[in-house]
Amino acid sequence: MTSAHQGGGPPAVEHHAGAHEPHTGSRDPQPGFHDPRTGPHDPQPGPHDPQPGLHAPQPGPHDPHGDPFLSTRFAVPAPPDTFLRRERLAGHLDGALRTPLTMVNGSAGAGKTLLVADWVAGHPELPVAWLTTDTDGQGAGMFWAYLLQALRTCGVPLPGDIASPADANRVGDALPTRLAALLGGRDRPVVLVLDEFDRVTAPEIAAQLDFLLRHSAPGLRLVLVTRTEPLLPLHRYRAAGELTEIRDAELAFTPGEAARLMEAHGLRLSPAAVRGVVERTRGWAAGLRLCALAAGEAPDPELCLKEFEADRSAVADFLLAEVLKRQDDGTQELLLRVSVLDRFGPRLANAVTGRADAEAVLARLHRGNAFVQHVGHGVYRLHPLFAEILRAHLRMRRPGLEPELHRRAAVCLRTAGALPAALGHGAAADDWEFTASALVDDLALGQFFTGPRADILDALFSRMGPQGGDGPAPELVRAAARLSRGDLAGGAVRLRRARERAARYDGPAGETGTAAVRMGCALLDALVARLSGAPGRAEDAVREAEALRDLLPAELLDRHPEFFALLLDHLGSARLWAGDFAGARAALTRAAATGPGAPATALPREDALARLALLDVLHGWPGRAERTARAALAETERSGIARPASSGVERLVLAAVAVEREDLGQARALLDTAGESHPALRDPVLEAGRALVAARLHLARGEPGAAWRAVEPGVPADAVSPWARGETALVAAAAGLAEGRPRDAVALLPEVPRDQPACVVGAARVLLAAGQPEAAVRLLDRAAVDEDAGPAVTVRAALVRARAADRAGDASAARRLVAHAVTEAHREGLRRPLAEAGSWIRPYLTPTPRHRRPTPPRPTGSPSPPVEELSGRERDVVRGLALAMSTEEIAADLYVSVNTVKTHLKNAYRKLSVGRRSEAVRRARELGLL
Repeated sequence: MTSAHQGGGPPAVEHHAGAHEPHTGSRDPQPGFHDPRTGPHDPQPGPHDPQPGLHAPQPGPHDPHGDPFLSTRFAVPAPPDTFLRRERLAGHLDGALRTPLTMVNGSAGAGKTLLVADWVAGHPELPVAWLTTDTDGQGAGMFWAYLLQALRTCGVPLPGDIASPADANRVGDALPTRLAALLGGRDRPVVLVLDEFDRVTAPEIAAQLDFLLRHSAPGLRLVLVTRTEPLLPLHRYRAAGELTEIRDAELAFTPGEAARLMEAHGLRLSPAAVRGVVERTRGWAAGLRLCALAAGEAPDPELCLKEFEADRSAVADFLLAEVLKRQDDGTQELLLRVSVLDRFGPRLANAVTGRADAEAVLARLHRGNAFVQHVGHGVYRLHPLFAEILRAHLRMRRPGLEPELHRRAAVCLRTAGALPAALGHGAAADDWEFTASALVDDLALGQFFTGPRADILDALFSRMGPQGGDGPAPELVRAAARLSRGDLAGGAVRLRRARERAARYDGPAGETGTAAVRMGCALLDALVARLSGAPGRAEDAVREAEALRDLLPAELLDRHPEFFALLLDHLGSARLWAGDFAGARAALTRAAATGPGAPATALPREDALARLALLDVLHGWPGRAERTARAALAETERSGIARPASSGVERLVLAAVAVEREDLGQARALLDTAGESHPALRDPVLEAGRALVAARLHLARGEPGAAWRAVEPGVPADAVSPWARGETALVAAAAGLAEGRPRDAVALLPEVPRDQPACVVGAARVLLAAGQPEAAVRLLDRAAVDEDAGPAVTVRAALVRARAADRAGDASAARRLVAHAVTEAHREGLRRPLAEAGSWIRPYLTPTPRHRRPTPPRPTGSPSPPVEELSGRERDVVRGLALAMSTEEIAADLYVSVNTVKTHLKNAYRKLSVGRRSEAVRRARELGLL
């Protein structure tokens, strides 16, 4: 980590009296996977330490990666014995109680953190949530998950609708909105301290924080401790008098304060010596601390201070000379070697250094203020600047040793189950055979596709060159990376190579590594089969994986529910493509129920639900399909999955339902967003579904040529899908009929399967339109379209029979069938089947005169009928008014925007000659519209 300083000041060394700013979170270059120096905790903890490891089940809340929250990030730092309380700064900081935003902005080592920590300690009556922010480039999901946990830690109760994000990189707008509403309703404000806020560099996080702060007043007081100017619109807060600022110049020690700091270190200096050191250090707290340490060991303290220079090289020389070289040779060697780690316990330090006494040495260094910080739970870290200098010295003194140290750390961490850190160190050692094997053997290959770690893995293994390892695992990882980006051809080639190398592997058949490699191959085989439309290959892959389950530890399988969730989702979609609807529903239902609530299974659960909704559409159940699709969308929102990480199938389903309800504008909007899907989920089912819904939308708009063009290219796949082929033929036939080519339409019917009710009814409609009503009825009779089919199918079947009866002169049967169809259509909100029927149906939509009841004479003064007839949507809106529904509730019920409802209301009011809701309901009842 590099230090940031202002005004040409010296580099930062933050572990000092009066300026100690502990780094309790790691600065990882990639969120979720630690920096190559990272050891998240001691790999073999003591009896009271949390068990290390990425996936081991642990009680309590977890972050989006499934790891326990690091409690040290919520701890208010305790000042050292030599801390100097500066009343002028503490008094200024009291402004945080009066302004929504407080910013303590200064260079590294300026004493920012302990200033705020001391102020917090002086106000025990305040509810204070403290969060030390983590790595540069941290994702929004991880940031907000930790912020919510900080609030919980300080006792702020959070309701269930404020859920912790599941995706480390993303968070939806709902979370800041709900949190703002919660905090804004508090009687007593909560103080939220974000320490080391300069690590938060994502603009979206700053924007969300700004929103939270503006909308939660007066229930929140935000204190930012930062080295750099935050991205918040400070000018607005400053102009409104809503910002308390403490900056570098104010943080600098005055000569009087510096004198008292030196006294705390046992130094009594002349005023001239104090002024000199303050001038040379510009009052920099860390520099003063370094001076005090150096002078305390020097025979002539004032001479030592006079010669001290506060530039980077001098600080580095000082740290090496006055900290490192004061240690014995063994301790120096330990410090040099642990510098490749970010956080470490004694056992990890022992593994890297080859010693057995690291615990005692680290404790002694910490007590001696030798820039070794204890961050809790037996975990240590070097001061970042000290670590940086040590690593440079390690490369100079022990050239070529650093990769070996990373390799030792990787092995130790992998043994302990700390996979992310093990992968980071393996990559830093450039040992890709080890790194890929660690991922594959841990059965974590599916994380390339499941959201929370996908980007991290992709970035980590993008550094693996083409020659990075000769075993099957590196090829398997390369295949997964390519498939996760939608590169089917490249992924398939790499997967074939991985299988070839696995076949040459000499391990015993039951060995975990061998079984894990074969399991990984099976998972990717199922995905390749899904993407290429090869259902038989998908079945083979799943059978292979099921056969391998008993060869792997149950704990390993339990740790990765996403593996079989993905496998079942791939199988279900492949079966759907094959037309095996029952088998598809069984596999997708299991996938949707796998690992409920687990972040890693959110994407396959969402996709499985969406495809179950698609099955409902294909069976003619639009209402049920809509509910399932919205459940999939809710899964996406709850888990923080954002487009294009989600599958997009649910929006395709909702577009199909909107077409059935004649809401063509909504259908178009949904169809446009359905293409924003995860690259690894863009399979033939999705592509065929998008083409068919688009074609049916064109048909509803009276654009048969466009409908044909939407489906004409077809969807490339290894196997033909009977339902996709049949639905495509029906679209082409409908386009032919609309263009006056009935013979061409009928000629397409052999492509339509006879075992799917929706396709049979579609074929019967074509025969009817082509002038063959008897053939249409016979086809329906043979197919026995019954209760198993949904209303979108049965309504159309009833209308086909009604039209056939009408042509045969049986008006009574036609009226009965039309009445049944209208009732079923109204129950599901279906308008498209009635619109497709044509003009012949109009006489049957009103009762015959002999059945019509006499119209009573209109009372004098009763309102006249509306000048214009209300449209179907306008009637729906008025029905909502009659049920005392709000505008928002009507919009949600009809799946339209609030503005659309308002437009329908305005039109209905005009047609009914009313100006209020109650009048509209009364008039509609008088006119028999309700």
